[in-house]
Formats: sequence, structure tokens, C-alpha cells
Amino acid sequence: MLLNQFLILSAVLFAIGVYGVLARRNGVLVLMSIELILNAVNINLVAFGSYVSSISGEVFALFVITVAAAEVGVGLAILLLLYRNRRSVDLSEADLMKG
Repeated sequence: MLLNQFLILSAVLFAIGVYGVLARRNGVLVLMSIELILNAVNINLVAFGSYVSSISGEVFALFVITVAAAEVGVGLAILLLLYRNRRSVDLSEADLMKG
């Protein structure tokens, strides 16, 4: 496959993820959109690493996957606290939790 095909796929995933982050109010959907953005970055890293015949793209992709897993853990913990206090995962109510 050509590099252009991977870059187009990555751009489409990134655009869908950005739209999801900007347009959604539900916290779970926002976390899923962030995961789409990170997966688009991973596709770019692996595609460019394969294009230049280097393993560094795959290594960086593994680091991004690790950061994404930590982000999901922290994000879900915050959403659980938001749901426990407000009975909703609507992110517009998150600013009401200021200490």
C-alpha cells in the first residue's frame, strides 16, 4: 500500500476525533474521541517508520499506546467521580465541582 493511503486514513480518523472532542458533551464519548486522535497519530508513526525503513515509528507508537492507557485510566476515574457527585457524565457540569 502507498504512504498516501495511510495518511488519508489517519487524517480522517484525526478529523473525526477532533469533531468528537469539540462537539460532544458526554465524557465517555470525549474519551473515545481522544483515543481516535491517538490512534491516528499511531498510524502516522508506523506509516512513516515503515516508509523510511526504521523501527523508531513502532517504538514511539508503543509509547503513545502506553500514554493512552494511562489517560483512559485517569479519565475514567474523573468521570466516575463526576457521575458519583452529579449523577451525570455531562462535561458542562464539571465546572460546578470546583473546590
